[in-house]
Amino acid sequence: MNGNKVLRPTKENLLAARGRPVPDIIARGLKVLFCGINPGLYSGAVGHHFARPGNRFWKALFGAGFTDRLLSPWDEEMLLRFGCGITNIVNFATAQAQELSIQELREGAIALKKKVLRYSPGVLAVLGIDAYRKAFDRPRAVVGPQAEAIGRTRLWVLPNPSGINANYRMEELVGLFSRLKGDL
Repeated sequence: MNGNKVLRPTKENLLAARGRPVPDIIARGLKVLFCGINPGLYSGAVGHHFARPGNRFWKALFGAGFTDRLLSPWDEEMLLRFGCGITNIVNFATAQAQELSIQELREGAIALKKKVLRYSPGVLAVLGIDAYRKAFDRPRAVVGPQAEAIGRTRLWVLPNPSGINANYRMEELVGLFSRLKGDL
């Protein structure tokens, strides 16, 4: 165990991670700020984004050419070298994103907009169409670039890369991430 973080969480570690935040990987002027819905219990327990085995975020990033090698959640700080960062709409761990209320998502979107205005990334890429629709009150939004912006930051919506999201195969995720990369 490293502080209150662990490398391979036990069931007790996972239960204790409920409500725990995961620090943003962020800097001013990034090309892309990737935005998850909220940390899962596994990410909360280990203190790293998209950490649960089976999450396809890191493979999609590499497959689309955002990084020059396959990074792991423990390498997340290296994303800054590639002009990328990570944040969340809501920054506390839950077992499932469905546990979040619409109010929590909307409050998270307000805080996220302030963060985006402060850091001014080129693109905010929200990972999860359903969460985006609820948080930003855009019930008809589709995956891809959005018509609206936050200041000078363009908005994109990509599928949730969780392994639980069986709606998109890995090849489709890489294709959508590649489309975003080509739009930079």
